[in-house]
Amino acid sequence: MLTFLAYAMIAVFMTAVMSNRLSALIALILIPMAFALIGGFGPMIPDMVLEGIKRIGPTAALLLFAILYFGLMIDVGLFDPLVRLVVRVCHGDPLRVIVGSTLLAMVVSLDGDGSTTFLICVTAMMPLHRSLGIRPLILPAVTILPNAIINIAPWGGPTARVMASLHLEPSQVFVPLIPAILLACCGAVLIAARFGLIERRRLAALPGIVPDSEETPMSQILASRRAVVARPAWLQAFNLVLTAALLVLLVADVLPLALMFMIAFAIAITVNFPAIRDQRERIEAHAGSALSVVAVIFGAGVFTGILQGTGMTDALAKSVIYLIPDSAGNFIPLITAVLSGPFTFLLSNDAFYFGVVPVLAEAARAYGIAPEVIARASLVGQPMHMLSPLVPALYVLTNLSEVETGALQRFALPWAAGLAGLMLAGAVLTGAVPLY
Repeated sequence: MLTFLAYAMIAVFMTAVMSNRLSALIALILIPMAFALIGGFGPMIPDMVLEGIKRIGPTAALLLFAILYFGLMIDVGLFDPLVRLVVRVCHGDPLRVIVGSTLLAMVVSLDGDGSTTFLICVTAMMPLHRSLGIRPLILPAVTILPNAIINIAPWGGPTARVMASLHLEPSQVFVPLIPAILLACCGAVLIAARFGLIERRRLAALPGIVPDSEETPMSQILASRRAVVARPAWLQAFNLVLTAALLVLLVADVLPLALMFMIAFAIAITVNFPAIRDQRERIEAHAGSALSVVAVIFGAGVFTGILQGTGMTDALAKSVIYLIPDSAGNFIPLITAVLSGPFTFLLSNDAFYFGVVPVLAEAARAYGIAPEVIARASLVGQPMHMLSPLVPALYVLTNLSEVETGALQRFALPWAAGLAGLMLAGAVLTGAVPLY
């Protein structure tokens, strides 16, 4: 009964969001509460919701101050040189712009934090995409697809979790997957190139579209922003050093991420805007976007709190195990790889890598299959995971891109599944994930 309730809740939630019948925020709050009532958990709802909000609290704080920090850096023009470089290289060609956006996301994703990547890439590239008239869904799609692949790095969330749950080293899990990851990265670039070719033909057929140059709206946007909050050269150098130090510390993981962004924002706004009135204006300028993202994050806390508190998470994990018949024991690595896509989409990384994967690894051990093989197989579906409604960074991306979450999922999910398939093919061909 609980398993059926869990699958039904997820199905209703996904239908409501992807069909645009409910916004993500409203669906995250109302649908799990409704199913908790149906399951007879009414009296427990307040405690489950509060527990879920407590667990999501550090993430909400991280995103709040990350948005404020990078919003401030955008205000002072820190990323303007990067955008101008892309403008010069792309010469107003949609194909080059879209592929360049993908490569930028690939590089920035090395910090291991999806929210940071989306904040940097979308805010830096959106004015250029808009000035060219590129479809709004393309920028978030070509940002999230490479990010999902690079996130498999050892300091990323999924790999760190599976190594912790199975007590493995990066050399056992990540290194054998490098060829498959590189293959998937090439696939992401090819997908971006396809989008670029389509946009190039579409925009060429439209009247009045002028390629971006030094006199186009892109340059005017940058110039107008600099005129409002122009910073001297030494201050821009300080902002660059501060941001670089912040990204290095994020990768090194020396302090909680939320605390690092709090400290960095406090330093940045004090140095750049010593007057309290100016500080208040800068905070108010980004309050809307920060509030919309943090509200959705707390909504996700309601969803995950009820999913965990009712036992639906455990029921979903056990259902995965029951799907594998005894006669298919030798194919557990391949089965794990195939299931990793949809189940990391439906479950959180914690639920999958700490709940499902250890059970799969123990079952595989009886057939002489090493746990590191199962660990590698479980990472193959990560390109689909980043589009899960349970990933807080997804809402950062959609809010920054000003697109609906359901619309992005419908647009990008087939391509994400294709990248997962490409990664599986690479893992099988290199022996990282044996067929049997």
